[in-house]
Amino acid sequence: MSHQVDEETPLLQPEEQRKIKTPLPWRQLFIILFLQLTEPITAQAIAPFAPQLIRDVGVTHGDESKVGYFVGIMYSVFYVAQALTTLQWNRLSDHVGRKPVILTGLFGISISMFLFGLSRTFGALILSRVLCGALNGNAGVIKSMMIDITDSSNIAQAYGFVPLPWMTGNTLGPLIGGSLSHPAERFPRLFGQSTFLKTHPYFLACAGPALFTALAWLVTYTLLQETVPTTTSYWSLIRNRCQTILAFVHAKPPQLDRSNSDAVQDSTDNSKPLPLSALMTPHVLIVTLNYATLALFDIALRSLIPVFYATPVNMGGLGLDPPRIGNILSVFGIANGLFQVFLFARLHDRFGTKVVYTCGIATGVPIIIAFPIINMLRQTYGIGATVWLAVALQLTISTLLNMCFACAAIYIAAASPNRASLGATNGLAQTVAAFVRIIGPASAMSMFSFSLRDPNYAWAVYYFMMMLAFLAIGVSFLLPRQMWQ
Repeated sequence: MSHQVDEETPLLQPEEQRKIKTPLPWRQLFIILFLQLTEPITAQAIAPFAPQLIRDVGVTHGDESKVGYFVGIMYSVFYVAQALTTLQWNRLSDHVGRKPVILTGLFGISISMFLFGLSRTFGALILSRVLCGALNGNAGVIKSMMIDITDSSNIAQAYGFVPLPWMTGNTLGPLIGGSLSHPAERFPRLFGQSTFLKTHPYFLACAGPALFTALAWLVTYTLLQETVPTTTSYWSLIRNRCQTILAFVHAKPPQLDRSNSDAVQDSTDNSKPLPLSALMTPHVLIVTLNYATLALFDIALRSLIPVFYATPVNMGGLGLDPPRIGNILSVFGIANGLFQVFLFARLHDRFGTKVVYTCGIATGVPIIIAFPIINMLRQTYGIGATVWLAVALQLTISTLLNMCFACAAIYIAAASPNRASLGATNGLAQTVAAFVRIIGPASAMSMFSFSLRDPNYAWAVYYFMMMLAFLAIGVSFLLPRQMWQ
């Protein structure tokens, strides 16, 4: 159909119409952002004292080269448990709603953090991390809820605010963990007489995040609105599944009660969640592969940074103490959050999802090159302006890497076969990412320990990290420049 143009026809009408954005539901968005605070706070609170904690529990038997290895195992078991459960939690959220699953996840985080602070053996640390991972499927569910409340016109704007809780959490978490570990020694006037805190020097650093998560549970229960249009109660879902199983066991398909149609999903109905087999489309597989390689490189990098900071200078690190490490990670959290909030949506609108993602993942190369340079500067000039400038430059570049997660979420939303299966699609991506995050910290820390033990392979860990970066860059070229419809 041709368009007639006259003096009253706006010449930029298509462009103006394309730029019209649906207003964001600010109240729900702020609640979701508040809930996301729990994950960075609880995760980053552990980071500053993790190397010292491993030394204190005695699992390394005084071998400094093994510290990174056991830190990696401690991080990895969380992702083992999460990988085995996250898909089911996200699929469940398509049926019973996002809110009940989020409440369960917050409960799991709070309890596990209390247990982590009470742990005095390596086995107890592992158990608490497994519990946290198994009960927490919130990462994918919250992303699904973000997509539920947005559309293609404002999803980039909404994800521009996602770094706010991560900025705050990455700031508060390290400060809490670094400042409140060993409180009897750091604050003798307040806690010097506490036998409990002397025998459990990391409890206070874990109790703060645990109590905050309990507060987030109350906020979710009272204020958060469900975003799944039609939900099924837990008991109804269990009953329907049991009826389906009984019908299969008795082999009476013609007599199956069609009133229980919600027990058997029609894959052609866009209003209902699809079975897992229907999610295995080329679009979903490409997005999942990219998300997995991104998650693998990112978690390996995040595990390497605090251990590199804590490792003695003569062994290739910076030789910093937990409080200083916490301060560095906090400043990085602030800078990263501000960058994402003020620049991500603008960069996305200007260059598109594909360009922003590819450029972001490509920054992994200079980030890795910076590690040995920083160590050489530390040995040459000591702790001074030159070293801090190099550290600041490395962390500034890494803010570009974090944009990739928002881009990946946009691709996942576009790849989902239907809107009712967003939870399952996110769950599939989160499951694969959790599996690669199992090997990410352990492999990176193992390579780091290997580099420390053998001076002839001192840079082996950096070659390994560079390989992960190039892998992520390579698969990013599979993503389309124009978003799937």
